[in-house]
Amino acid sequence: MASMPRANGPTETWIALLGQRDTPTDGVEDYCTFLSEALAKTGVELKKVRMHWAEQGWLTALRQLQRESAEWRGRWVLVQYTALSWSRRGFPLPALAVLGTLQRSGARIAVVFHEPRRQVESPLRWIDRIRGACQDWVLRKLYERGEKCVFADPLDTVNWLPRDAKSVFIPIGANIPEAISSPEIPVERDGGPETVAVFGVTEYPTREREREVADISSAVRAAAMKGVKVKVVFVGRGTSEAAATIRGAFGDIPAEVSVLGLLSAGEISRVLATSRVMLFVRGKVESHRGSVMAGIACGLPIVGYAGAAEGTPLAEAGVELVPYGETDALGAALVRIFTDAGLQRALRNKSMCAQRKYFSWDKIAATFVRSLDAEVSIASDWS
Repeated sequence: MASMPRANGPTETWIALLGQRDTPTDGVEDYCTFLSEALAKTGVELKKVRMHWAEQGWLTALRQLQRESAEWRGRWVLVQYTALSWSRRGFPLPALAVLGTLQRSGARIAVVFHEPRRQVESPLRWIDRIRGACQDWVLRKLYERGEKCVFADPLDTVNWLPRDAKSVFIPIGANIPEAISSPEIPVERDGGPETVAVFGVTEYPTREREREVADISSAVRAAAMKGVKVKVVFVGRGTSEAAATIRGAFGDIPAEVSVLGLLSAGEISRVLATSRVMLFVRGKVESHRGSVMAGIACGLPIVGYAGAAEGTPLAEAGVELVPYGETDALGAALVRIFTDAGLQRALRNKSMCAQRKYFSWDKIAATFVRSLDAEVSIASDWS
């Protein structure tokens, strides 16, 4: 039987082990910060420890980990995995040495897979095919060596994963303050522009960034042609760097455009909470996308591409999904939401309900406690 959350102060300490810091913001560290705050309410202290291998070199970093982990015997260590956090160029073999060090210390290892699949730039380049094969092999080895394995994607969507009780699906939460308790903005049209929030674009000048901006501008153009006044607010990583691309794409579209760039978490929360809808085109809408979770935490309808949310808790949120690449359908979805106050209100309510039911940090923390305290699978909690 799973243990109940604790309420009388910290009774045990877990370790969140992080690799190389991402810049300019680190979503994995933010994840650990919000999780730590929620776990504290259950009586668990989550201590963040970062391996500074990029600055120290791997040998020095592993020796330091060996010294520190000598005190972690019997404690849960939550190893936060992304390919680049444990490698310079996407070959994360050192992550296996990290787990070996932890095993020798007697720590209990839970691997948190923020990326459950290979991350490659192009399947056509031989170096990317080798990199992808390496990542696939490391993923399986990390899974074999972990006592528990936590996935931010539903387990049945991870095609290489064996079906056993050591794996658990726990969605990520938003890395911004939850805003669904704020007074609901009016959904009836007041003659002003309808605000579309875009939270982050691909940072580097690639075809993917150009594709994203083109999809966004095409959707807004389709809405504007139906007579809807639209204001698009770009916020978060990559938006400042993409400002020139954004201006070029929106040059002949009758819509307001604002590029805010990086803001504090609280400021992002306020921007999203006062928007009408979030438009997400960085691939399919899925549960490990932090920007999608941020929109739900702010009670927003989410317009984006189908193919990954179906059959998951995300499908219960206020999502309007269209076939991948169909930008006219994205525009039509925006028009429906902006011109139908009842639909907009229903979608906002669905996002707020899904946030409380599945994606709040308190819910996530309680699930961590149950899954690590008891040798049972809790995947059914999210079905």
